[in-house]
Amino acid sequence: MTKLNCLFPQEVSATSQGPNSVALVLFVGANIDYFDGHFPQAPILAGVVQLDWAIQLGFKHLDVVNTAVKNVEVLKFQVVIQPEETITLVLEKKSEYKFTFKYESEKGVHSSGRIVLEES
Repeated sequence: MTKLNCLFPQEVSATSQGPNSVALVLFVGANIDYFDGHFPQAPILAGVVQLDWAIQLGFKHLDVVNTAVKNVEVLKFQVVIQPEETITLVLEKKSEYKFTFKYESEKGVHSSGRIVLEES
């Protein structure tokens, strides 16, 4: 049986937090490919994956320019994300070329940072 690629969490809900912000409730299932081989005894979601999801979901849900990432600022990883967790991703547009992200759950803040996009 061929395994289907599962690269993104399930978007449970999206709630506007004002004109420039959205809170996404995400379910991070154990079937996500990024858990394979990433510490088999205690799988965790790699920080680079969290960053990629924030960028992709920022392009999808915020009115920002969909261009290359120029820089990532104030990047912090605090609490690991494990399979079968429900987390909230808060995205906030700071300008047409900049937005912040923060993953949080009942465990606290998992990670946060600011994405700076290339200006066209």
